[in-house]
Amino acid sequence: MAGDEAAQGGGRTRRRGAALEEAILCAAVDELTESGFAGLTMDRVARRAGTNKNAIYRRWPNRLALGTAAYGRLAAAVRPPDTGSLRGDALELLRGANRHWSSPLGAILRELMAAAGGAPEFLAHLAQPADTGAAPWLTVLGRAVARGEAPPEALHPRVATVAMVVLRDEFVVRGAPSVPDDVLTEIVDEVYLPLIRSRARGTPD
Repeated sequence: MAGDEAAQGGGRTRRRGAALEEAILCAAVDELTESGFAGLTMDRVARRAGTNKNAIYRRWPNRLALGTAAYGRLAAAVRPPDTGSLRGDALELLRGANRHWSSPLGAILRELMAAAGGAPEFLAHLAQPADTGAAPWLTVLGRAVARGEAPPEALHPRVATVAMVVLRDEFVVRGAPSVPDDVLTEIVDEVYLPLIRSRARGTPD
């Protein structure tokens, strides 16, 4: 198959730019869903997309980059809870993340995180579309500040997402298939809320 051409119907139609990229991403999503990251290969994605590997490598330098982009298509954005308290919101966010990471989609995320190792460029992309992103945590923390429940100094992405980092370690480092609810409560009560309160004393970043 020459260039980025793919057979469509009775003739051949050259796909370029966004159309070709969309076809590759859709094929990668299907492969990731069916086989997980371990079964994702550039050859299989190229065959499914009706293109060649060169067309993929021009957009994604390796299968981890492609798998990360495909996972971004699969993961849904998180709607921040509004329970009326920071503790309640934090628990709901952790419970949602626990459900996500315990699901088949979460298994794909854990595979990708393990493959990424400590590479920040991949971890950042994996975090954004899923429950580990800072946005929902900053939202609930901002509400807590407005209620007088948390100091303004706590509104920092690293502070806001500490609970998620601890939960992520339960899955990635400890290999837990799911985290019990009492552990989630412990993360909130013993780690997250004390850190938030300590910011009022001017603790440095």
